[in-house]
Amino acid sequence: MQENISFLRISSVVVKTAAWIFLCLGLFAAVSILFGLVPGTARWVGIVFLITYSFTFFFFYLVAKMAQILSDVMTKLEE
Repeated sequence: MQENISFLRISSVVVKTAAWIFLCLGLFAAVSILFGLVPGTARWVGIVFLITYSFTFFFFYLVAKMAQILSDVMTKLEE
C-alpha cells in the first residue's frame, strides 16, 4: 500500500509540472499569434490557443489535485 501512496504523490507532482508547462507554452503561443509574430496565422487562432491550453492546464491540475487528495486520504487511513 505504501508504494501506491508514493506513486500517487510522485505522479501528482509530475502532472502539476506538466500542467504548468502546458500553460506557459500555451500563453507564449497565444501571445505570439495575437501580436502577429507568426505570419500567415489569423489572430483569432491565438484566442483559440489560449482557451485550449487554459482548459488543458485546469484539467491536468485537477487530476493532480485529486491524486494528491487521494494519497492524503490513504495516508490517514493507514495511521
